[in-house]
Amino acid sequence: MYMVIKHKHLKLEQSKIERARRYLGVKTEQEAIERALDLLLAEAAIVRAHRKVRGVGGVSDPFAAQ
Repeated sequence: MYMVIKHKHLKLEQSKIERARRYLGVKTEQEAIERALDLLLAEAAIVRAHRKVRGVGGVSDPFAAQ
């Protein structure tokens, strides 16, 4: 799979980009945005997987009276 890179002009809140850059430990704004998007997409996959198994199995109380 190859990656298509597009040049975009976006209006973004500078303070959010700076906070993300520091939190992610990267040097450039582009790196911060790329890493943040990667994290978001990874989290979305995890959430989808959790939704698929919702209600399956269950939690049992090992200390409940039998």
